[in-house]
Amino acid sequence: QVQLEESGGGSVQAGGSLRLSCAASGRTFSTNAMGWFRQAPGKGREFVTAITWSWGITRYADSVKGRFTIFRDNAKNTVYLQMNSLKPEDTAVYHCAVVMGGSYYSPSEYGYWGQGTQVTVSS
Repeated sequence: QVQLEESGGGSVQAGGSLRLSCAASGRTFSTNAMGWFRQAPGKGREFVTAITWSWGITRYADSVKGRFTIFRDNAKNTVYLQMNSLKPEDTAVYHCAVVMGGSYYSPSEYGYWGQGTQVTVSS
């Protein structure tokens, strides 16, 4: 079992920044990579970004490239999501999750999920 706890959400005006954290505990040695997804009201869960624990290889959705940065602190078993130049369309509940499959982009490839943290961007 892996437990994930997100923090750092909040409300910000367009153009602002937020940093989300995802602390993992439990059988973290069994995980290879972590990802962030987001879900806006009435929409499906959307891939945002992912990172591998070992080499720090990253993947980003086109919608956030150049604005969001994922990074990790292996000693703390924590993954961060730095979000800059936020837009109203970034408003969603953001979830971190553990990659269990071979792809980063589909929610079905992920196992354990955090409870989510709300990000609200006003125009």
